[in-house]
Amino acid sequence: MAPSPMPASLVSEALPYSLPQTTAARLLLLAIRRMGAHGLNDAIAANTFMSTFGAGFRRPLLLARAFMAELAATSTTSIPIAPCCCARMTWAEQTMITTIGQAERRPETARLLLADLMAQRRADAIVATAAALSAAFADAGLPLVVD
Repeated sequence: MAPSPMPASLVSEALPYSLPQTTAARLLLLAIRRMGAHGLNDAIAANTFMSTFGAGFRRPLLLARAFMAELAATSTTSIPIAPCCCARMTWAEQTMITTIGQAERRPETARLLLADLMAQRRADAIVATAAALSAAFADAGLPLVVD
């Protein structure tokens, strides 16, 4: 007997956001999901960065790992991350992608969003990592354009 499908209202509450439209944001979402579920040294995330960025993959990959490690180390609450197969995003994933995309231009907004996400008052270090990650994507030719 097949399990009954989850009611649409529960799905829309758990996964309220559509997937990002840009390649850069989708790559970042994949990294967040893979590293969140399988660890910082996930081979699929590394291979995808290698395939996308070519020889310049190390800097964005290292900074994505640093961001996820810092997030895990400083967060005082659990952060919901959907499995890679999900066609929608959690509010936390949306917040991370938005924050990383805005960290260089709007660091104060990024700090407030990340502080709320982590339930932590001090988020300055992770904002710096998010800005460096955003710059690495832009320097490699895939800017994280988030409005």
